[in-house]
Amino acid sequence: MPSPLADRIRPKTLDDVVGQQHILAPGKPLRRIIESGTIPNMIFYGPSGIGKTTVASIIAARTNMTLHILNGTQAGVADIKSVIADVGTFAGMNGILLYLDEIQYLNKKQQQSLLSYIENGDITLIASTTENPYFAVYNAVISRSTVFEFKPVEASEMERAVRRAFELLGERNGAPFVIEDGVMAHIAMGSGGDVRKAMNAAELCALSAEPTEQGMVISLELAASLTQRSNMRYDRDGDAHYDILSALQKSIRGSDENAALHYAARLMEAGDLISLTRRLLVIASEDVGLAYPQTAMIVKACVDNALALGMPEAQIPISEAIILMCTAPKSNSAKNAIKAAFDDLHKYGALDFPRHLQNVHCDGEGAAVKGQHYLYPHDFRNHYVRQQYLPDEIADHVYYEFGDNKQEQAAALYRKKILEESE
Repeated sequence: MPSPLADRIRPKTLDDVVGQQHILAPGKPLRRIIESGTIPNMIFYGPSGIGKTTVASIIAARTNMTLHILNGTQAGVADIKSVIADVGTFAGMNGILLYLDEIQYLNKKQQQSLLSYIENGDITLIASTTENPYFAVYNAVISRSTVFEFKPVEASEMERAVRRAFELLGERNGAPFVIEDGVMAHIAMGSGGDVRKAMNAAELCALSAEPTEQGMVISLELAASLTQRSNMRYDRDGDAHYDILSALQKSIRGSDENAALHYAARLMEAGDLISLTRRLLVIASEDVGLAYPQTAMIVKACVDNALALGMPEAQIPISEAIILMCTAPKSNSAKNAIKAAFDDLHKYGALDFPRHLQNVHCDGEGAAVKGQHYLYPHDFRNHYVRQQYLPDEIADHVYYEFGDNKQEQAAALYRKKILEESE
């Protein structure tokens, strides 16, 4: 059974690698390191299918070190011990290169077991991960390694790989395929920067090609049907999930409804209505807040409608909520206020209550002040009376600052009025 096209077409030299020119072009950092022949501990970080394993394989081929390959999804303690066992032996006399794919799946203890060996150079580690290494990889391993970020391959670079794939498939077929204009560009654009996905799409097109008098024809219609939705790079547990949600919130905060609708569409296209609606509820209070307090209720109603309707009708109330928040005045005063309150709580702890705020207690012999002496605000003009509410140690601390929007400035004027009239 032939191996997948993505494996058969895997580049053997750095010049054949598509994409990653920011680190692999002549004169760029990773290229210089590889060509120097002295390989440090490295972590390759980025989505799947963009060349991390390919580059690691090229590095391994250029060295005389003994190569061990482990995958974090399958490796156990015994596998790691097997690698360590080569240290100091004839097999490891030229050094040991460990390529550890998906390192994020190793637990802390497994990662720690490699520390002393990668620190003193007995083992050179090249690890790859699809998750942010600063969260997924043990800090001590990070500090002993150089992190290189791999990025999704641009469509212009991807088309070069697709063209090479069809050439190889044509050789296997015994005759070149007849490829309609736009097919290779469509596959390159629709792969979402994932070379492996593009190779799989090319192979599917070759297997589904229509026999005609001109030869085996791969039409644009065929390519479109086989690559539909493949440009959606999305993983609910990966960085892309949080990146899209972050971009959505920052677009709404920045009052750009067009960008916000774009990111919302990507979330809905990926079928993640729950994450989208939860984030919209957060934004209503965090970023619009007291500048337009009714927003929270309106967005909640839109979210409820969207969840009740389901897709595709849910798109409409979601769009309504987003446009409302983008065009509404903004205030983060409520968020800042509660953060300041928590900061004081963590700094001072649970301070004692002012005596007049406590529930009714018996005044013992040791009580400095007898009686509650609480002033009931509703008995006073404007339902307000000056008295201390915060604990003594932080009595003068201010958490909330009125925002500069119409709603909060109206509240500020009312506050000023009742303060003046209480004097």
